[in-house]
Amino acid sequence: QVHLVESGGGLVQAGGSLRLSCAASGTIFSTNSMGWYRQAPGKQRELVARTTSGGSTNYEDSVKGRFTISRDNAKNTVYLQMNSLKPEDTAVYYCKLTSSTWVVYWGQGTQVTVSS
Repeated sequence: QVHLVESGGGLVQAGGSLRLSCAASGTIFSTNSMGWYRQAPGKQRELVARTTSGGSTNYEDSVKGRFTISRDNAKNTVYLQMNSLKPEDTAVYYCKLTSSTWVVYWGQGTQVTVSS
């Protein structure tokens, strides 16, 4: 069983920065990808950023140039550096891990609130 723990969310003013962390623990043989998703009130959960085991990354268009995803394989941890935050970035951010056998795990979510 894999357990994901997110941290780093909080309240920040527009233009500010936050760094989210997601640490994976448990029996992890290998991962296919790790990523961050977010869900705002009344909206569907959407991909924010994703990184694969091969090192490729992709981002949702609205965060390109502002957010950076990175990964520490030795620590089974993925990070999301969020700069130039906007009120529309306000959401619950979830970490997702997809194993090499395509099993999907989700974290419990961390709230990010950006005030104008």
